[in-house]
Amino acid sequence: MISTTTALLGSLAVAGAASAAFSGNLNYASPSRRDVHAGLGIDVPLVSRRSVKRDGGGGAAAMPWKPEQLNFTHGVASGDPFPDSVILWTRIAPSAASDTSNVTVEGNVALYSHDTQTYIDANPHPVCVEWAVFTCGADGRAAADQAVVSSGKAYTTSDIDFTVKVEAGGLQPFTTYNYQFTVCGSDKKSALGRTKTAPTADADVEQVKLAVFSCSNYPSGYFNAYGNAARKDEHDYVVHLGDYIYEYKAGGERASAPPREIFTLYDYRTRHGQYRSDPDLQLLSQNWAWIPTWDDHEVSNNGYRDGSSGLNNTEESFIKSGGVSVDQRKMNAVRAYFEWLPIRQVDLDDNLRIWRSFQLGNLMDLVVLDTRNYDRSITSLDWNDEYIDLIRDDASRTLMGSHQENWFYNQLTKSQKRGATWRVIANQIIFSRIEESYGLSGDNWQGYTANRNRTLKHLYDNKINNNVFLAGDSHQNWVSDLAWLDEKPYDPVTGEGAIGVEFAGTAVSSTGVRGTLEYARKQAQYRVNNNTELQWQDGYYRGYFILAASHDRVEAKFYGSPSVASRNSWDLPLANFTVAAGGNKLDRPIGGGRVEAGYGKGLKTVPTNLTLNTETREWDVVGYNVMYLNTTAA
Repeated sequence: MISTTTALLGSLAVAGAASAAFSGNLNYASPSRRDVHAGLGIDVPLVSRRSVKRDGGGGAAAMPWKPEQLNFTHGVASGDPFPDSVILWTRIAPSAASDTSNVTVEGNVALYSHDTQTYIDANPHPVCVEWAVFTCGADGRAAADQAVVSSGKAYTTSDIDFTVKVEAGGLQPFTTYNYQFTVCGSDKKSALGRTKTAPTADADVEQVKLAVFSCSNYPSGYFNAYGNAARKDEHDYVVHLGDYIYEYKAGGERASAPPREIFTLYDYRTRHGQYRSDPDLQLLSQNWAWIPTWDDHEVSNNGYRDGSSGLNNTEESFIKSGGVSVDQRKMNAVRAYFEWLPIRQVDLDDNLRIWRSFQLGNLMDLVVLDTRNYDRSITSLDWNDEYIDLIRDDASRTLMGSHQENWFYNQLTKSQKRGATWRVIANQIIFSRIEESYGLSGDNWQGYTANRNRTLKHLYDNKINNNVFLAGDSHQNWVSDLAWLDEKPYDPVTGEGAIGVEFAGTAVSSTGVRGTLEYARKQAQYRVNNNTELQWQDGYYRGYFILAASHDRVEAKFYGSPSVASRNSWDLPLANFTVAAGGNKLDRPIGGGRVEAGYGKGLKTVPTNLTLNTETREWDVVGYNVMYLNTTAA
């Protein structure tokens, strides 16, 4: 009896320790551990019990993978920096392939279910990793005498696709650190990462630089923009505005994996894994903290609360899509996104919430929105454009839902009251009023006029200044003054009357204007001349921009890749724009009077093709005949 009791107590102790280690991996709480969203949580005690059970006491048999059988398959990453902590991410697995089980998202699990077999069958081999955060050298590089300032241990299993996500705490604000993962009990280590915490809200911060990206389509081209920004090493944080992955099937040199449009949890995990295999994405993730939000393609094209253009909430669409419902598809996509991105769960009572804000000293508030998946009214679905055109002005239409929309306005007000110099709004879609040759879009802010007007009214009525909207989604560059046309006086020549600016960036690799540079310039000229707020536009180049904020100004520098049809390190400066604090408009002359590409009001376009090689740091005149990869090839 004594020996049995002793063994039982020992087993319970091991189980408790294992449970604690599992709980240390935030992906077991991602998207939520709460009962209200039980379908999106993991039963941590069950996972740890079944792991201990394999040898009856938690010995070597509970860890069937030898260190030499494991690999850090997709690099390391960090994200969502706070003043005293940051999220660290990796994947440690016996294979790069994702797990095929849907155990975390399927079935109608009964209340207080005692089911165990389903989970036991889900390849329950735990992998143990230790993580550590180190001090950095004065230049932000690894130092020989690095001191460990934060460390811990976590387990992962196939239940969460062998991903690991932990919060490293006890850190100093606005400080650069190194970090690394190690397989427990071995010398098998991940790549050495670098990250940076946020400043405290009241810190007097002189400058913050954000590298802003969107729309990275793996089959369409190489992620040269990621690699160029990483090698130049000019920014503090990465902001990704969404379309980080695409759900479509595509062929060619970088054909999509799996080779179909994705619907299941396995599909989404595999697609995330394919994207994160890209060396330039790995490089940018390894050395900078990311602040990401999703757009539509992380789930499905042109999504809204009840469907998308790729999957309508109907029986016909359900049958056509292989028996996957709108809600189940979103559940699968959300599950995979939170597993594979270094992002915090904002609210444990709301598993779909991704909107959040960051107070970066007294310099800026970065307000991150979700105008796609949270509680969005119906959008353009490729077959209902006439209907959208009829209802675009309805007061009931919202991009964000009441909860998020009111939170957004409150964030703007609080930011001004606390004395932050800038309000930078990271959203997915173009805010400026842009009319195309076919009319107004139904899928961006133009399709939700009342929501746009409520935002502008809040800014103007409360005299909230120094607003900078960021956008992606369109695969083209757009730079505009922000004005409430037809309501408030605005002079497009001087910019007087504007309440802020918008910098909308091109894609990392997704397709834009096809054709020659001259054709793209003519398209840009038509758009600029036909839209009052719009000051510069270019749809030819793929790339990114760097937003540098200081107390007296914001500068946006746009860069382009001459081609994404090959992996290369050429980085072409396209245009620079400045906004003076208190000006609420782009400085004139726009872009200093000269740009490399596109077309702008009062600007001279001078294409030089003088391009920086970010590997050698040498400049050369570079041109390519092909911009994108062929995605139709088998």
